[in-house]
Order: sequence, then structure tokens, then C-alpha cells
Amino acid sequence: MERLPSWRLAIYALPAIALAALTLPLYSFIPVFYAERFGLSLASLGIALFVVRLFDAVNDPLIGWLTDRIRPGFGRRRFWFALSVPIVMVGVWNLFWPPIDATVWHVAGWTFVLSIGYSFAILPYTAWGAELETSYSGRARVAGWREGFTLVGTLVAIAVPFTIGWGPDVESFHGFALLAVIIVIALPLFALLTLFTVPEPKEHSRARVSFIEGWRFLGQNAPFKRLLLAFFLNGFGNSIAATLFLLYCAQRLQLEELRGPLILLYFFAGIIGVPFWTWLAGRIGKHRTWCTAIIFAMVVFAPAPFLPEGNAWAFGAVCLLSGLALGADLTQPAAMQADVIDVDTAESGEQRSGVYFALWSLATKMSLALTAITVLPLLEWFGFSASDSTVSTAIGITLLGFIYGWGPILLKIPALALIWNFPLTEDDVKRLRARIDESGKG
Repeated sequence: MERLPSWRLAIYALPAIALAALTLPLYSFIPVFYAERFGLSLASLGIALFVVRLFDAVNDPLIGWLTDRIRPGFGRRRFWFALSVPIVMVGVWNLFWPPIDATVWHVAGWTFVLSIGYSFAILPYTAWGAELETSYSGRARVAGWREGFTLVGTLVAIAVPFTIGWGPDVESFHGFALLAVIIVIALPLFALLTLFTVPEPKEHSRARVSFIEGWRFLGQNAPFKRLLLAFFLNGFGNSIAATLFLLYCAQRLQLEELRGPLILLYFFAGIIGVPFWTWLAGRIGKHRTWCTAIIFAMVVFAPAPFLPEGNAWAFGAVCLLSGLALGADLTQPAAMQADVIDVDTAESGEQRSGVYFALWSLATKMSLALTAITVLPLLEWFGFSASDSTVSTAIGITLLGFIYGWGPILLKIPALALIWNFPLTEDDVKRLRARIDESGKG
């Protein structure tokens, strides 16, 4: 397969900016935003978001299956991606720019709409990327471009709300409203450019398997199951840190005014780290590169519960160094995911990237859902409150620091053990691709 030029990969990666600009607020900022601005209970918000994620457990695999099986003339990936854009726009507008009397029901309803639209966008989009290149290093290159642009969109999602602010009251204009305007303009423009510029590669399926038989092949894909579990555990740890970041800065460190700059520093470091981790993966392999980043992040996060109040320099160092590791967290698992799909394609005869990325997406959402249903209610039970009208207890703030700092470490340890000797190397991928290509010729 001919190597795609960098300019075409850059165009493919453009929608990732707009999608990432909504992802971080959707999964990390929204509970804190509605709790602080509207005085809603963190526990109630956590339960509501968990219920939405339960629906995702059904929706995402179904959407993944649809994007694999239904093949309109416009392209099986491009068609569904185009369909998702208006749904995402409506969801973002209503969730990020709520009415002054917004309730938990408003959050749950529009989160559900946006989650459906996001799944219809991200699943075919990432599957499309996995199919753009077939080589071991080429997939790392695609993931590097997409996740690099993802980090750019994440910076936008941070800079806009924290520069404009959340407003002094429920009636004032705020940063999330402006972010909604930016996404609603940028997403359709970037999507159109990508849809009409980036090709959809030839499908490598040589057979069609039934829904039940497809799940049997998936269950037999040992590298995928191992990777998915590691990704879930690592993602659960990351989601704890992401969800609690704003609260940790404001109430544990008393650095509320620096929340925006500190989280910008974290994700900016992630952008800087992407080229290094991509280079390292070419030298020692994707799984060992990811493991190196996990170990590095664990060491950096360890002092977080003990940082003194007001010490912006110390926490800034934590943000900078852990941010560097983020570049590997984003790029290497995604590139490895494309490789494990080859195991299924070689065995089943059908290229089913959509189903695999659906389960990948579901693992991300479930890790966030577990954070919402466990960590947020736990903190509230111990007397922690995000609302300005209620003072948090000392034990609640102390617990916040330990969960923020050590929760991710405890979850990354088993993830590291699963990935260290991952059974799929560059030579294995070459053999799988040769087998798939030979079958396609037959």
C-alpha cells in the first residue's frame, strides 16, 4: 500500500481538533461546571452520567457493527462520520450553553444526545485511520498525526473556558458557551475538508461473518483482550486524574486562579512529547514505549498527595512531566489497536475495525463512568463539596489529594504488567499482513 503523504494525514487529522475540543469538557469538566455554576450535587451528576454510559454499553457496539456492515456508495466510514456531524453540533450547543434553570435531567438528556453523536463520529473516524496504513510503523504515524491534533483541540477546550471564565452567575456569558460556538463552526468545516480529500482505502474483507460468529472470533483474539483490559485500567486511572484535576487545584492546593494555565501546561507538554514517543516506538516497539511512559507517569504522580498548599511550581513540574507521558498514552495504544485488528481479519476474513474501536471507545467511557459513580459520591460522602455555598471538610480535601495522586498509580500497575510482554511485535504484524493480502488475492 502506498505511503500517504504528510499533508493528507494532516487533513485527515483536522476533525480531531474539533472532536477533542468537546471530549475533555464532556468527560471531565461538565460535572464540575454544573456543580459550581448551578449548585448541582456531584453525586447526582455522577449517577446521571453513569446511567448514560450504561446506554453506551449497548449503543457503541451496535454503532461499530453498523459502520462495518452497511456500505453506502459514499464509503462505509465517511458516510457515518458525515451523518454524525449535525447530531454532535446540536448536543454541544445545548450541553455547553445551558439555560439558567438547568437541572440534572438537562445534563443527562443532552449528554446522551452528544454521546450518541460522538460515537457515530469517533468510531468510523478512528476505524478509517486504522485502515489508512497497513504497516506497523505507518499506523504509528497515523496515530501520531491524529492524536497530536487531538492535543491541539484539547488545548482549545482548556484555553477558551478558562480565559473567558465560567461567569459570575447563571445568566452571564461564559467560556463553555464560546467553546460551543467554536465547535459548531469548526467541526463541519474540518469534516467537509476531510471527507472530500482523504480516500477511504480498499476493504480487505474476503468473507462476511454472522453477528454471533463475529463475537466468537473477537473472544478468541487474545492480544485484543489483553490490550483492552490494560487500556481500560490505564484509562480508569487517567479518568480519575482528569475528573479531579480542577477540584484538586482549587481546594487541595488553593490554586483556583491557576487551573487554566496548569492544565494547559499539561496538555502542551503532551504535544511536545508525541514526536519523541513516536520515535521511540520505532526503536523499541509500541508496547515497550507505552510501558516506559506509564512508569514515568507513576513516578511523577507519586508526590501529589503531599504537595503543600499554594506551591504552584511543584505542581507545575508534575503537570509538565506527566504531560510528556500523555503523548504516549494517546498514540501507542491506538496504534497497537490497529495491529490487533489484523489478528481478527486474518482469522475471520472480515475487516471489522468499527466493532473493535467501538469496544475501545466503550472502555474509555466505562472508565469515566466508574469514576463518576465511585469517586465523586465517595468524596461527597466524606464531606467534600464543589459548590461555593458549602465548605468541604478537612478529611474530604485530604482524601481528594490521595485519590487524585495515588488512584491512577494503583490502576496503572496491573496495566503495566499486562503490556510489558505484549505478544504482538512488528514481525508478527508483517506476517499477519502478508496472510491477509494473500487471502485477498485468492
